[in-house]
Amino acid sequence: MTREQLIKRIKAVAYLEGDFILRSGKRSKYYLDKYLFETQPDILKALGVEFAKYVTPDVTLIAGAELGGIALAAACAMEAGKPWIIVRNSKKDYGTGKLIEGVIKKGDVVLLVEDIATTGGQVLEAAKVITEAGGKIKKIVATIDRKQGAEENITAAGYKFESLFTKLDLGITD
Repeated sequence: MTREQLIKRIKAVAYLEGDFILRSGKRSKYYLDKYLFETQPDILKALGVEFAKYVTPDVTLIAGAELGGIALAAACAMEAGKPWIIVRNSKKDYGTGKLIEGVIKKGDVVLLVEDIATTGGQVLEAAKVITEAGGKIKKIVATIDRKQGAEENITAAGYKFESLFTKLDLGITD
């Protein structure tokens, strides 16, 4: 799938108009429903290919934050042939009670993938968990940057940030 085809597919299945409250608490007249594009096999496979382009030889691990980053991290890991981890939003109160599912070792170099970046709050929380576990964040890459402060907040926290697409790539100009 070409970049242009992928952009069109994502917008066709996931772009919604209305009155929405985002995770950041901000209101928006549009919403990009990540679950609508992540559950489409052709889109998920194409996104895995795109994210894998950010896997440099030093990257040892792919990570995705619960819940939207999980499918993306898995798709990227399969395309890149690298192991991956899930970063939970909170510890579960049963079983192992871990914040990270999968294996992370001290010194792992991690590509952290994200679904939709608005302010970067959730992915920054995940980056902190990974760092506290001994991993080093190589880069944070989002599927779509809404251009509402994520890049600035993530870079201010000391991380490198890129996105596969921005809202402008999808023709959203609000």
